[in-house]
Amino acid sequence: MNILYPLPALFALTAFCAFRLGYLRFTAVKRGEIDPRFFKLYNGFEEPDQLRAYSRHLVNLFEAPILFYVIVLIAFVAGYHGLLPLSLAWAYVALRYAHSAVHLTSNNVLLRFRLFALSWLVLAVLWLVVFTAITVA
Repeated sequence: MNILYPLPALFALTAFCAFRLGYLRFTAVKRGEIDPRFFKLYNGFEEPDQLRAYSRHLVNLFEAPILFYVIVLIAFVAGYHGLLPLSLAWAYVALRYAHSAVHLTSNNVLLRFRLFALSWLVLAVLWLVVFTAITVA
């Protein structure tokens, strides 16, 4: 299996959250749940909790996952496509999906934190494995 395959899987999650947020914002404005002027500077009006959670989550998907995209591309370019980096990449994506599911539904903070921390650990190990492999070779 190609080391690049986890990339579109994580992109799909990000795209889903972006489009879902757009839909939620549109319907919230249409229902009168939020003043459309809020979106000019993202302040000055009350934002419904669901929108705030989706907004924050989408921002989160442009933070640590960027480091994931980079290390996977480095592994690909360096020709390091072994089972270990591939397994770590898929584990990271699975953890990000689980984190999203928790954050955008029950929002159980302790579980969400554990998933987030575990995804960071997997990401750090992926960086360590790839960089060790390409600097030793």
